[in-house]
Amino acid sequence: MALERKYVTDEYIHLWKTWSSSQSLQVEVPAARFIYELCWTVACGDLPLNKFRLAWDSVSLMDVCIKEEASSLLADTIAHMGQELTINGDFRSHLIDLAKWLVENELLSLRLLQERCEAEFLSDAEMIKIKAPDMKSKEVRVNTRLLYQQTKFNLLREESEGYAKLVTLLSRRGSDGLIKETAPAVISTIKSLIGHFDLDPNRVFDIVLECFELQPDNAAFLELIPLFPKSHTSHILGFKFQYYQRQDIEENAPGGLYVLAATLIKANFLDLDSVFAHLWPDDDQAVADYEFLTKRQLDEANRIGKINLAATGKDLMEEEKPGDVTIDLFAALDMEAEAALERSQEIINNQKLGLLHGFLLIDDWPHAYMLFERFANLNPAAHPQICDGLFRAIERTIECSYRLVRPAYLANLEASNAGRGISSSRDLDSMDIVQATATIDLGKEFFQMLACTGPYLYRNALLLQKVCRVLRGYILNADVNLAKQASATNQLSGDSIRKDARLQLKEARLCTEEALGSCLLPSLQLLPANPAIGLEIWEVMSLLPYEMRYRLYGEWEKEDEKIPLLVAARQTAKLDTRRILKRLAKENLKQLGRMVAKIAHANPMTVLRTIVHQIEAYKDMITPVVDAFKYLTQLEYDILEYVVIERLAQGGRDKLKEDGLNLSDWLQSLASFWGHLCKKYPSMELRGLFQYLVNKLKKGEGIELVVLQELIQQMANVEYTENVTEEQLEAMAGWETLRMQSTSFGATKNNKALSKSTSRLRDALLPKEEPKLAVPLLLLIAQHRSKVVIDADVPHIKMVSEQFDRCHGTLLQYVEFLTNAVTPTSGYAQLIPPLDDLLHKYHIEPEVCFLIYRPILHLFRPFKGATVSWPMDFGKISVQSSPMKESNTLDMANELSLDLGTGRKPVMWSEILTTVHSIFPSRAWNSLSPELYVTFWGLSLQDLFVPRKRYETEIAKQHAALKVLEESSDNSHAAIAKRKKDKEKIQEVLDRLSSEIQKQEQHAKLVHQRLVKEKDSWLTMCPDSLKINMEFLQRCIFPRCVMSMIDALYCARFVHTLHSLGTPFFNTVNHIDVLLCKTLQPMMSSCTEYEAGRFGRFLYETLKMAYYWKSSESIYEKECGNMPGFAVLYRDPNSQRVTFSQFLRVHLKWGNWITKSLILCLESTDYIEIRNALTVLTKISSVFPVTRKTGLNLEKRVIKIKGDDREDLKVLATGVAAALAARKRKREDRDIIPMKAEKEREREKDDISVANSKRRRLKRDHLSSEILPGPSSAPSMPSLSVLSSDQYDRDRDRKSSMALTSMFDESGYDKSVSARVHGKDAGKVGRREHDQPYDHDWDEDKRSRNDMKRRHHRPRSARDS
Repeated sequence: MALERKYVTDEYIHLWKTWSSSQSLQVEVPAARFIYELCWTVACGDLPLNKFRLAWDSVSLMDVCIKEEASSLLADTIAHMGQELTINGDFRSHLIDLAKWLVENELLSLRLLQERCEAEFLSDAEMIKIKAPDMKSKEVRVNTRLLYQQTKFNLLREESEGYAKLVTLLSRRGSDGLIKETAPAVISTIKSLIGHFDLDPNRVFDIVLECFELQPDNAAFLELIPLFPKSHTSHILGFKFQYYQRQDIEENAPGGLYVLAATLIKANFLDLDSVFAHLWPDDDQAVADYEFLTKRQLDEANRIGKINLAATGKDLMEEEKPGDVTIDLFAALDMEAEAALERSQEIINNQKLGLLHGFLLIDDWPHAYMLFERFANLNPAAHPQICDGLFRAIERTIECSYRLVRPAYLANLEASNAGRGISSSRDLDSMDIVQATATIDLGKEFFQMLACTGPYLYRNALLLQKVCRVLRGYILNADVNLAKQASATNQLSGDSIRKDARLQLKEARLCTEEALGSCLLPSLQLLPANPAIGLEIWEVMSLLPYEMRYRLYGEWEKEDEKIPLLVAARQTAKLDTRRILKRLAKENLKQLGRMVAKIAHANPMTVLRTIVHQIEAYKDMITPVVDAFKYLTQLEYDILEYVVIERLAQGGRDKLKEDGLNLSDWLQSLASFWGHLCKKYPSMELRGLFQYLVNKLKKGEGIELVVLQELIQQMANVEYTENVTEEQLEAMAGWETLRMQSTSFGATKNNKALSKSTSRLRDALLPKEEPKLAVPLLLLIAQHRSKVVIDADVPHIKMVSEQFDRCHGTLLQYVEFLTNAVTPTSGYAQLIPPLDDLLHKYHIEPEVCFLIYRPILHLFRPFKGATVSWPMDFGKISVQSSPMKESNTLDMANELSLDLGTGRKPVMWSEILTTVHSIFPSRAWNSLSPELYVTFWGLSLQDLFVPRKRYETEIAKQHAALKVLEESSDNSHAAIAKRKKDKEKIQEVLDRLSSEIQKQEQHAKLVHQRLVKEKDSWLTMCPDSLKINMEFLQRCIFPRCVMSMIDALYCARFVHTLHSLGTPFFNTVNHIDVLLCKTLQPMMSSCTEYEAGRFGRFLYETLKMAYYWKSSESIYEKECGNMPGFAVLYRDPNSQRVTFSQFLRVHLKWGNWITKSLILCLESTDYIEIRNALTVLTKISSVFPVTRKTGLNLEKRVIKIKGDDREDLKVLATGVAAALAARKRKREDRDIIPMKAEKEREREKDDISVANSKRRRLKRDHLSSEILPGPSSAPSMPSLSVLSSDQYDRDRDRKSSMALTSMFDESGYDKSVSARVHGKDAGKVGRREHDQPYDHDWDEDKRSRNDMKRRHHRPRSARDS
């Protein structure tokens, strides 16, 4: 038999044979393979036996570290080769010689060979003295004696002396008894007793365990346990447990037996699984019994509050007895007591639960936790015995930590009693820092214990408070560690340390969150009306971010649905809450409010959800419920905010009514309730709600913005409304005091509570450390305003209109709140992104950008520290007060800058103009200037108009109130004190009003001075003057007049200002003409409902201004007669002015165009056009129509709409019809043009005829001169395609003159006037415009023109007649 040798090669064998001394081959070989090959080579005779040592020493064995391992491998190899049955005699003789040689040379011990080799091989090698067959027989006899022969010991009943001595020995107490020091002697005595009296060792072990069971505190017994086989322990204990499982045994297993088993398992003398096989009952059976019991209890708990449909009338009357409402705070506890009594036998009969109790008694938490996890379906903590064991374990775990926390808590309590308590639990004040200086480390065992305890910690309220305080100190300690690491000076090491501190804080928060969700919050549900516990829990929860708190609230009741006790408590609280809400009124508010608070202290989630559901259904309950909430704690307020957000986010409910326009009643009620609640109670937190709104806006959903509207209205008294009176609208042009006193929604602005609530709302949007949501919310609302029109997925356009108006109203309200609340305005400027970012980064519409940025524009100053700012005139600033040298106003304007504080680059006015220039394409600036655009959008009504009448009226009102107080006849002490206080308030208001009107007049004066200086540069450089009014309307007036009512008034006032200033190249007549004749009908058709009302207001102000100028010729001459806005030529502001007769005729034309536009909309089939026309007509009904014919035409259409099936249109039409009927007497009887105006019109027509004849003659001469050129010395007419700049200007003047002339010709008598101008005669007008380059000659000869006029007058008159 050949062996393949990998390491003992022929080359190595040859070397080993030639060596005479030990040498090294410098090779490493596997030990087992090399030894086998080497032994095989020697046994085959290929290598002499005396060379074995040389070969052994020449190599290094790779996997052998010590000599014993090599010897063991040698012995295994020899034994294996000795068992070969196919080897020949020489091989076996060589192998025997090798074995002997190895033993002689001490490479292998004789004992190893005797252990591993067969008896035949050992006999042949003479390594044993007995022969091989005799060895086999002896082996059989020994095995039989050890395994099959039973030893007869002395049993207890046969001979009791030995056992009596054993029991006496183990039962001895004191220093002579079994203690740790005497344990060796006791062990020796036990051995002697066993040997002397031939005692059964298993029975002795049983007696030892019995004595240990009676003395569980004597740990010296553990020294005796190793005396006996470990495998016998489980069997002996199993026999003990099984004895109590017998049917004929009535007694239960004693508690000491469980303690004994737990002690042995804890000391590792016993395996838990080996004992479990002997315990009763089976796990499946126990779970089935518990589930049956739990299902029955859950059914009983769910029946609480259910109406019994089979009940008789008498039973129903007993259920709802009138009178005082009573609540049962202990109903759930009574049910729990009954359930505990019902399960009392379970822990007695269930040996596995008894073992769990034993683990808790000996403080063996690891094994106890294993059983808690194994019996999670049995809810073992429901048993009072196990629960008490858990309490003891928790108490021991937190003992050291509570000693560190308690002094700081007592100091904090003393400070609170002294009136200087901690204002906020989140502030790491001195008390908290003292508490957190010592390291508080809570191991995972503590949180495991709380999780196993579950809601049953309510049974020990004192321990619950300790747990809350320790948890609070745990989080504060992690906060302080993070703060310390953040201020570390070593930056390199500080990064890693801060990372560890952040991980520690995160771990502390997560563990605390788990403890709150699994134990503390459920336990709160079972504590009857204990607000102190709620406050302790809130002290812990307030240190967690609101995201964690809301996650806890969301999972609170979901995890408790399987526990009948908690379900019963929840159902009882819901039933009591509904019964109280049925009777809650203003008269019993105090009593029932306290009852609600008592129920809410234990079950805040259930009670508050029930209340919110009721409020969604019954809006009238908001006021009494809000008043009743004054008895709630901070924890309940926080849960209430979560409940509101939960209701907002809950799916399956429509947030709009079936019409798709109006908000659902439940959403309006919920928003109103939340606004009133946050206004009344300062402890309400709003960050979660704002984050919810931000998230919804990111998804493109903005319906919930109604909640923000209510918050701003209630907390900051900033209300958005379209229904304002004339007095209120005029008062809004004043400054803060007038607006507060004159508007109904600003009357309580001075209230301190309102001021505090405004600050709270601002701080919630702009917290110091939390993410600031004020600006993201503002930008998202502005972006959503644009997305509504584009992304709205609604079947009707009116739904888009409604959503747009709602979002726009929220934007106006929110911007006004920010500008009022963020003080000073420089803080607002630092908050808002730059104008360029608003336009190009966030893609917000220009009108909205200027709405947001307008207050910032008023902060631009010529130099830092200047007392005046844009848009006031600072041209009179003295050189001493200004660091700049004297320069003109325009240069100073270019140097305006905005200082944003240290660390931020100032914003220059030139940058604003550059940004504005990038808004529109370059062709738009051919008819408009960036300076005028910024001036228009940067100013407000307060800058242009001072409502002096409203100031005087309000001052008179305050004087009247003061007079009433002085005339009061009540002279009681309280009345006198009250009158004195009221007088002081009134006098303060009077002083503010008087000072305010002076300041506003001075401000308006300075603004006017600046406008006077800048007006000449606004439109002078615009190359395309014909489009000035259209561009101005499109870029400025229309976008802003539909922003708000005050902006509509501002637009009309700004146009009047441009006119009164005499702004060059701004033609007022053409502005009104373009507005009424070209853009009125498209504008009405493209507005939303609220925008139509604002546009109607702007139209009303414009018409009122125009009708005022028309009222008399003297007023016209004073206001308009010499103004550039009434120039006939656009390009020449100093040209001839529009006469009064022309102005009267154009008024008739405007009236006809307004009527035509309104009739087109009223007769349209589109809902939006009809509604907007009615809305506009409502706004202008006090000034239009002015003629009987127009009024009859409009009334006819409106009366027709009154019979429409759409209710909203019917209501609008009814109102408009009433307004038109009320104005019927004020209309003119017939459309009359004064005779003087008619004659003037005829003369103007003659002038135009003469001019046309002259122009045609010049054109013929020019064309003939081009065809038949004259002498070279004769001057030639300019070419049609090449004109000088002067000629081009005169050409533009002729165009504007002809446009105005055609405008005046359309007097409005004939309905076909418009058709003539815009239809068949349009070609004539176009041809006349082509003829205008030749008009510059006929002005040179005035006398010739007059002669021609007289010559053509008579034939013209004859033809006209």
